[in-house]
Amino acid sequence: MRELRARWSALAAGIDTATPADRDRAVDALRALAILGVVLGHWLVTSLAAADGGLRGTSPLTHIPWLTPLTWVFQTLAVFFLVGGHVAARGYASARERGVPYTVWVGQRLGRLFLPVSAVIVLWTVVVAGMLVGGAELGTVRTLVKLVLSPLWFLLVFAALTAATPLVSRIGPAWPAAVVAGVDLWRFWLGGPEWIGWVNVAAGWLVPFTLGATWSRGALARRGRLRLLAGGAAAATTALVLWGGYPASMVGVPGAGVSNLNPPTLAAVTFGLAQCALALLARDRLARRMRRPAAWAKAALLNSSAMTVFLWHQTAMMAVTSLGLLVPARLPGLHTPPDSAGWIAARVVWLPVFAAALGLCWAAFRNHEQVRRPPSTGVPAAHSVPAASAGEFIRA
Repeated sequence: MRELRARWSALAAGIDTATPADRDRAVDALRALAILGVVLGHWLVTSLAAADGGLRGTSPLTHIPWLTPLTWVFQTLAVFFLVGGHVAARGYASARERGVPYTVWVGQRLGRLFLPVSAVIVLWTVVVAGMLVGGAELGTVRTLVKLVLSPLWFLLVFAALTAATPLVSRIGPAWPAAVVAGVDLWRFWLGGPEWIGWVNVAAGWLVPFTLGATWSRGALARRGRLRLLAGGAAAATTALVLWGGYPASMVGVPGAGVSNLNPPTLAAVTFGLAQCALALLARDRLARRMRRPAAWAKAALLNSSAMTVFLWHQTAMMAVTSLGLLVPARLPGLHTPPDSAGWIAARVVWLPVFAAALGLCWAAFRNHEQVRRPPSTGVPAAHSVPAASAGEFIRA
C-alpha cells in the first residue's frame, strides 16, 4: 500500500509539472464533475430487472418517487454543455489567431468525439450478433441495445453544436431559451403536435452551450450577476414544477406523461441555467483545489478519457448485471425490482463493482480517444497528461 501511494504521488507530481501554467484547471474540474454526475446518475436510476427469462429496463424513480432529488444532483449534462461551449469558443478563437483553417479545427474536435464511438459500435455489433445466434430473448437484446445507444444522441447534438461554434458563439442563451419557451407553449397549452417538442433537442442544449461561449468572452465575471442568474433560474424552475405542470424529475421516468429530458423542456432549461450559474460561482474554489497535485491528477486523468468513460459506463453496468445471472439466485440491487429502500442500499454496494468493470473498459479502449495532433496545425493540445506513466500506475 505504501508503494502504491508513492507511485500515485509521483504520478500526480508529474502530471502537475507537465500541465501548462496557463491552463484553466477549474474548467477541467467542472467537466470531470459533470461526467461523474452522469455516470453515477445512470447507475443509480437505471435498473435491469430479471423478468420473463431475460432482462427488462426500469427505473427506481417509477416506484420510489422520493428519489427524485437525486436527479437534481446527478443530471449534470447542462454543465457539460457549458464547458463544451466555453472550450469550443476559446479553441476556435485561438485557431483563428494561428491561421488554422476551420476544417482542420473542426475535424480535430469531432475526431476526439467520434473515434471512441467506433469501438463501441464494433464491439456491440459482435455482441448482439452473438446473442441473436445463441437464441437470446429478443426483449433482452432490445433493452441492452437501447441502453448502449442512448448516450449517442448526446454526442450527435454536442457534435452539431461544436461544428456550429463560429455561428452559435455569437448569440446569447436568451434566444434559444425563448425558442424552448415558445415550443413548450405551443406543445402543452395551444394543442401543437408532439413532434414539435424535438426542436428543443437543439434549442435546449444550445442554451448552456452559448452560455459557455459567453463565459469565454469574460461576460460572466461578476459574481452578483451569477447569483442573480442562479436565483432567478431556480425560482423559475420551482414555479414551473409547482404551478406549470412540469415533472419534478430532471430525467425521464418510465410511464410518465411528460419527460423533462426527452425532449428538453423549459423546466429542464431553467434548471440547467441554475446549475451552470452555481458551477461558475464555485469556479474559484475549484481552481484553488486544483492547485493540489493529487486533486488535479484525478481531474486530468478523467478528462483525458472523458468520452471513453461516458460511452462505456452503461456497458460496464450491463456486463456486471449479465454475469450476475450466472448465479442461481437473483442478486439484490442488480436483478430485483427497484421498488424499495433495500434496493437502493444494495445498489450502492454494487457501485464499486460497476466502477471496476468500467476501469477494465477504460484500460481496453481509452487509446481510441488519444488523438495526436500534428505539430504543424498550431492547435494547442487539449491535455498534457503523460499517458504512459498513467498507464503504468493503473496497471500496477
